[in-house]
Amino acid sequence: MEKRVVIFLVLSIAVILGYDLLLKQFGLLPQSVPVQEGAVQEAPVSREEVPAGDNAKEKISSAAAASSPTEGNPAATKSQPAAATDMTLTVETDLLRVGLTSHGGVISSWELKQYRSASSEAKSVELVHQGGKFRGPLSIILSDPGVEKTIHEGLFSLDSDFKKLDAAHSSGHVTMLFRDASTGMTVRKQLTFHHGSYMVDVVVGVEGISEPYEVVLGTNFGIVEWGDGLIGLIGSASLVDGKVEKETPDSQLERKGTVQWVALQDKYFIGVLMPQGGTAALIKKEGDKLVSAGVRVAQANSGAPSRLQLYAGPKEYDTLRSLNVGLEDTIDFGWFIFGSWSVVKAVAKPIFYVLRFINEYTHNYGVTIILLTMGIKLLFVPLQYKSYKSMKQMQVIQPKVLAVQEKFKEDRDRLNKELIKLYRDHKVNPVGGCLPMVLQMPVFVALFNILYMTIDLRQAPFMGWITDLSVQDPYYVLPIVMGVTMVIQQKITPTTMDPTQAKIMLMLPAFMTFLFINFPAGLVLYWLTNNVLTITQQVVTDRVLFANKPLVAETAK
Repeated sequence: MEKRVVIFLVLSIAVILGYDLLLKQFGLLPQSVPVQEGAVQEAPVSREEVPAGDNAKEKISSAAAASSPTEGNPAATKSQPAAATDMTLTVETDLLRVGLTSHGGVISSWELKQYRSASSEAKSVELVHQGGKFRGPLSIILSDPGVEKTIHEGLFSLDSDFKKLDAAHSSGHVTMLFRDASTGMTVRKQLTFHHGSYMVDVVVGVEGISEPYEVVLGTNFGIVEWGDGLIGLIGSASLVDGKVEKETPDSQLERKGTVQWVALQDKYFIGVLMPQGGTAALIKKEGDKLVSAGVRVAQANSGAPSRLQLYAGPKEYDTLRSLNVGLEDTIDFGWFIFGSWSVVKAVAKPIFYVLRFINEYTHNYGVTIILLTMGIKLLFVPLQYKSYKSMKQMQVIQPKVLAVQEKFKEDRDRLNKELIKLYRDHKVNPVGGCLPMVLQMPVFVALFNILYMTIDLRQAPFMGWITDLSVQDPYYVLPIVMGVTMVIQQKITPTTMDPTQAKIMLMLPAFMTFLFINFPAGLVLYWLTNNVLTITQQVVTDRVLFANKPLVAETAK
């Protein structure tokens, strides 16, 4: 029995070693050359040869172009590629730490160094979805499953002219190359990273096939948390022929036309592919809370490489706006009830700028929220005064209103006429308490949206136990105090409701407290501050402005 085991092991090793050698002898496998430690370079560029500043970018680009078969360099096309091994290359900029795998030539990791993971402060935010066997970012998709499988399972050679970019070297290149000796197919991907930027320039060249191909973002690339948020859309978005589509399809979606960009997004982060010459945006639902997106580019046999730009990073308003492709609208400041209202968005943007302006001086977003809420409250003091006065007047004449309603309850027309006469005689406007609130609503909703959506509050501390205003209060202090202020506000606010209705309305603070427990601390702080200011205003109005002052005109009996 033991002899059989030994013979089996010897034969197994012989087959494993001999199979690779036999393929090389018959010319079915390209001859390999020794692999250098780290990345193997086809057009080596040493750090000493690259000057600092803009000249460095020119030197590096020239070296990369000289080695690119897709750029029409015959010598580079004929040269033998470096042998590929199953390895991962890691490169860094001041903002990113990116892992690239030779298996399929895709992005295996994309860490945002300046943002901490919600699960662990020691870890950076990771934008590449690590679960499941899905296509990685920058995968090539073909209609021929056999050829696609060859690329997807093939080993690319990895070539980099940098390990870590600094201010002295503004850009660096990574080239991933795959050649299939049996078919003559060549796939080349060149990525250009930039210091101080989340944007990466991508050039993809495919030779040896004639069909169109797709370059994909990969599944959930850019989606860190799929949380079913109250505001904002999670999933896919695309801009084709100037029209934005933000809905994630139930199965798959193909939007043909001129593709400006296709994206995958969550509340705070986004992955975007911006092609030059894309002919269709493709979005596919891969499963529950799993979606992929990509773009179809021109025919592979046209000889021209496909040029794209990849942005994968935070949804910073100024950064997205500077790209001039409308990506800033993925931050939905216009949400209201069941849709996005342009009036709310128009109000939100100026408030957003004021919020950041104040923070430049306070350097504490908690203090900034309090000051901004106070400023907005002061602007609406006249409207709040009119609203409160109208409610007090309605409270004063409420017994007369009830008497009229009881007297003419069988005659609706007479009842309406008598009520109008009563309001006119006492100079009371029955809708005076509601109209000012309606005018203030877009501002309050806009500020609500800003504090809920903006990434500026992420990891922003306030004081004590509030170390991140974008997450809920860990000890529920702010929501509970907010609920108490709502009870006080209800008690001192004039009302025309009967005692039974008033008791039922006391359930509202409990409901709001329960709702706000899971809201970001910054949003709860805003609501709490607004409640405290409203209580203060009502107390001052009652004790100073309305003291010994008749609220309604007396009428002759």
